[in-house]
Amino acid sequence: MSSIKIECVLPENCQCGESPVWEEASNSLLFVDIPAKKVCRWDSLTKQVQRVTVDAPVSSVALRQSGDYVATIGTKFCALNWKEQSAVVLATVDNDKKNNRFNDGKVDPAGRYFAANRRSVYKLEKEEQIPDGMCIDAEGKLWVACYNGGRVIRLDPVTGKRLHTVKLPVDKTTSCCFGGKNYSEMYVTCARDGMDPEGLLRQPEAGGIFKITGLGVKGIAPYSYAG
Repeated sequence: MSSIKIECVLPENCQCGESPVWEEASNSLLFVDIPAKKVCRWDSLTKQVQRVTVDAPVSSVALRQSGDYVATIGTKFCALNWKEQSAVVLATVDNDKKNNRFNDGKVDPAGRYFAANRRSVYKLEKEEQIPDGMCIDAEGKLWVACYNGGRVIRLDPVTGKRLHTVKLPVDKTTSCCFGGKNYSEMYVTCARDGMDPEGLLRQPEAGGIFKITGLGVKGIAPYSYAG
């Protein structure tokens, strides 16, 4: 991993970027900006970004086998019609709990869309800060973005051993996924929410989308919601 390259491919200035998902059919990266209530799609070929604004904080987005996407918006599972820039509610949970929302969501190999209000916390070294979004590579190893740690780390999920650390030029790294040709690139989202003017001067790319190449490992295609 000596030839690792890190670049900010999209200075999006997300308040809290999350849930990166690679869409191979369009060579695009999907991601959300949770408090801005936006689902975004960045075309890696044209470098253009499209955005759909929804009516509540949106915590995750996923591919759908029948086309378009699904997302967790507030406490709702929704189907996204990208062309019409609209969302249709599929299911709602926790109607009786005020100020509640989904925190994250992923599709499993069976095509089921899982979301939770709280995520599991892994025990990491002190300097890693808060473990956040994660993905798995083709070798079955786990990659975790460390919020306030400014890094993604590779772990052996069986032994818990840390295998590699990649530092980024921003502190609030939130999530990661593999994408690009043969899923040989890693994309990392991050946040800028809560940073003071001095911090933003030190980290002007905070809230951007980063691409990491030269990791020497590949990822796997994301699963699509079967509903």
